[in-house]
Amino acid sequence: MSKKIAVLVTDHFEDSEYSEPVQAFKEKGHEITAIEMKKGKTVKGKQGNSEVVIDQSIDDVSPEDFDALFIPGGFSPDILRADERFVQFAKSFMDAKKPVLAICHGPQLLITAETLEGRDVTGYKSIHVDLKNAGGNLHDKEVVVCHNQLVTSRQPDDIPAFVQESLRILG
Repeated sequence: MSKKIAVLVTDHFEDSEYSEPVQAFKEKGHEITAIEMKKGKTVKGKQGNSEVVIDQSIDDVSPEDFDALFIPGGFSPDILRADERFVQFAKSFMDAKKPVLAICHGPQLLITAETLEGRDVTGYKSIHVDLKNAGGNLHDKEVVVCHNQLVTSRQPDDIPAFVQESLRILG
């Protein structure tokens, strides 16, 4: 069954961590909605290989409109977590126990949302201490699945395992 996936993304996302999972999700029939501050804006990946046209403004969407949340890495999650609207949006998915798929620096939004207490999680090496300080049970492996809801991975090399587990959770 096709799922509606919200993607929180802004400039300086990690190109492959957006493009490869999104391509895999679309190939399985899932609907992707890129969300940022401004609808119609084009955001660019930090490697310069990818551009994303934003489908919806954060002000025009509700977590209830979506079945799952995807947070690609790079600098994008750190930029977005400075804005309470994105933090609350991500928190809503965790609170509702909807699938949350976060790679590399993606979990930074979940740290700020204070939703990782007692959860099995991984992320990019530089945020391992932050994940532990947020109460997460850190595992340094390519993909970690917690409660059949939260899927996290560390880096671009982990994308195949991340995509495989994400698609399994999405059903």
